[in-house]
Amino acid sequence: MRIHFTGIGGIGLSGLARFLHAEGYKVSGSDMIETPLVRKLREEGIEVFVPQKKENITDDINLLIYSAAVKSNNPELVAARSKGIQTLPRREALPLILGGKKVYAVAGAHGKSTTSAILASILKDANAIIGAESKEFGSNVRYTGSETVVFEADESDASFLNSNPYCAIVTNAEPEHMEFYNNDLELFHQAYTEFLKKAKIRVINAEDEFLKTLDLEAIKLYPSQDIRIIEHFLKEDEPYIRFELRDFGEFEVWGFGEHIALDASLAILAGIQELGLEQIRENLKSYRGIKKRFDIVQKSGNFIVIDDYAHHPTEIEATLRSLFEYAKLKGMENITIIWQPHKYSRVLSNLKRFVECFDVKAKLIILPVWSAGEEPVEIDFKTLFGKYSPIFADRVKKVKKGLRLLRGDKPLALIDNGLVVGFGAGDITYQLRGVK
Repeated sequence: MRIHFTGIGGIGLSGLARFLHAEGYKVSGSDMIETPLVRKLREEGIEVFVPQKKENITDDINLLIYSAAVKSNNPELVAARSKGIQTLPRREALPLILGGKKVYAVAGAHGKSTTSAILASILKDANAIIGAESKEFGSNVRYTGSETVVFEADESDASFLNSNPYCAIVTNAEPEHMEFYNNDLELFHQAYTEFLKKAKIRVINAEDEFLKTLDLEAIKLYPSQDIRIIEHFLKEDEPYIRFELRDFGEFEVWGFGEHIALDASLAILAGIQELGLEQIRENLKSYRGIKKRFDIVQKSGNFIVIDDYAHHPTEIEATLRSLFEYAKLKGMENITIIWQPHKYSRVLSNLKRFVECFDVKAKLIILPVWSAGEEPVEIDFKTLFGKYSPIFADRVKKVKKGLRLLRGDKPLALIDNGLVVGFGAGDITYQLRGVK
């Protein structure tokens, strides 16, 4: 059976493509532009076309799976339908891929990628399909041939309802992607409730404002009572946290911040369904973080650049707490924040909190909004963020030692000392790495 993925360059669709390729299916795909991920997929033996066009759809394709970003007039979608080839959006394809599997499905507005990757480190014999690249296995997919799958389940389009959860883990249920739910909070919460009800075992953050109201049998984590942070420390110059969980003893995991201890604790409580505590404690040490989450991408003497996917105020605040903890241990005081706002709708929905979340002792640089396909909306960043005296730049260019800020092609400033963190879910990750 040949399966074609339209939009294969996205982290979600590429994960499904890699998994099915490992299962023995003939897999191909397409995207609009060349990216490092597209090139990596080709190296793994998956045929990827750039750009998307009707000629990519040949008669030997049995099924076309497409991402949520693909519009109905996409030439490949139109061609497939005209040829009578079955087409499915990603969310409707999940039952075909995960059906019959023992799925540990991790959902939540924040922390689901980290929790999924930590759980994959704990359950070493399980398959893993996550929404980020685990540094432990260098991919968003690990294939072991097991019937057990650690799966990052997406609430943005309610596709988590199709993830066939044996164990449902929810980090939090803060409102996000509300445009999909018609800005109806009740509908949004109902989706989370349905997701949890589908699972035989449930593990939840019971201090979340919504999750704590649910009358469901679940393994409930109360972070303020169940977790005690012992210390943040550096090991081989990498960030680590040591914490106690309930009466289970001490655990050590890569990363800084209470949110890391929370994510790890949820993964531990889920992992107990499969393994003993001592094995979990040992396996946890294999976790080395995930790409684009507190990801140190440049380090030279007194200059360090960290790339972080945070694109919501809650995530930015959590990462900034970790950043200042890291700065303290490194003895660094000069801190610069580079923010690429992600989606006009998200900025407008959380405007007050975005303004507040940067209220720290740091320089602020603001890049243009990464629209993610949305129509531009006028937002007066200069006035709204005026109290920070931010620098407005068009993009960032990595140089031998440092980052150059550009307005058009004109150099604006050079940052070559101190601790720099880049926030965003757009192309800032490529700018910081010097691949764009």
